[in-house]
Amino acid sequence: MTMVKSPKESLIVNTDQVMINDLNNYNTLFGGVLMKKLDNNATLSARRHARVKECVTASTDSIDFLYPITQSDSVCVESFVSYTGDKSMEIFCKVIAEDMISGERRMAATAFLTFVALDDRKKPVKVPEVLPETEEEKFLYESGKERAETRRIRRKHSKELTKMIELEKPWEKGEMEHDCYVSGVK
Repeated sequence: MTMVKSPKESLIVNTDQVMINDLNNYNTLFGGVLMKKLDNNATLSARRHARVKECVTASTDSIDFLYPITQSDSVCVESFVSYTGDKSMEIFCKVIAEDMISGERRMAATAFLTFVALDDRKKPVKVPEVLPETEEEKFLYESGKERAETRRIRRKHSKELTKMIELEKPWEKGEMEHDCYVSGVK
């Protein structure tokens, strides 16, 4: 297996139309619908880079919704591996909306997701490094180490937070008053 790969080797491009059932009450694309498209694309980029059967989403680092997407638009999601750790891959996604009537194209969203490649026993495996070529790829790669450190700090904080979060159902707590209603039942 090649231990260094170009981002273009993991490039996935997927263009789709916006259907009426993809729209929210503002007649723009549901954020969740776009998030699913991003995760699907990013998964394929990760698998293509690592050449494994399974890659799992470790985190969705950020999704920046920059411009609304409407039913008259097509949605093009491009994703590729922008930075790697030893066993993790950062996937950069960009979403380009194109008005199918006027042909106007705009950057609708950007996102960073992190994936881990797994072997047949569901254990993380080492992934190839990435060697950027274009200016865009170099910019993303050079800023990747800082994003990876931010992810480590955020993950540590999340683990600390989980120790503080209660798992009891609110209606099972002893301090609740007897006149509280749960699902309409007293």
